[in-house]
Amino acid sequence: MRLAVEAYFALLKVLIALLLAGMVVLVFGNVVLRYAFNQGLTASEELSRLFFVWLIFLGAVVALRERGHLGIDTLLRRLPRPAAKACLAVSGALGLLAIWLLLKGSVEQAMINLDVASPAVGFPMALLYGAGIAFAVPAALIILADLARLLLGRAGPEELILVRDSEELAALDAPRAARKG
Repeated sequence: MRLAVEAYFALLKVLIALLLAGMVVLVFGNVVLRYAFNQGLTASEELSRLFFVWLIFLGAVVALRERGHLGIDTLLRRLPRPAAKACLAVSGALGLLAIWLLLKGSVEQAMINLDVASPAVGFPMALLYGAGIAFAVPAALIILADLARLLLGRAGPEELILVRDSEELAALDAPRAARKG
């Protein structure tokens, strides 16, 4: 199971890189075509927008798993352990509520726009709203797994704090750099 999860996130990172490369090629190519040849690709803007939306939502899933989202954890770190666990549980429940609302809205919009074609390329506009679904499902699973670990006592609040300061990251990287050097 662990191997499948690691493979899924490795695939997401490759897909994110491909989407970013596609955006760069489309936008740069369109700029060159417009300035050098006075014409452009009609599909460039639409495809780069679609790539950008998918890149953001897939990147948010990876950031959630790697605890890379921005946040303030000063209060949480100063609370006693039971209070910190309670705050994390409430935070997880609120996160699940927000994800449920996003999933519900994305599914509704995807269904509404299933037969609506994009103007330049003609792909179904539901593809644009599918990015919300692609985020919501794995994000909910990540938060549910973290909540289960917290409530079953398999993880402490310090392990489940969803943000890390740059100083913390530097402290974590220092032993790795010492081992390599």
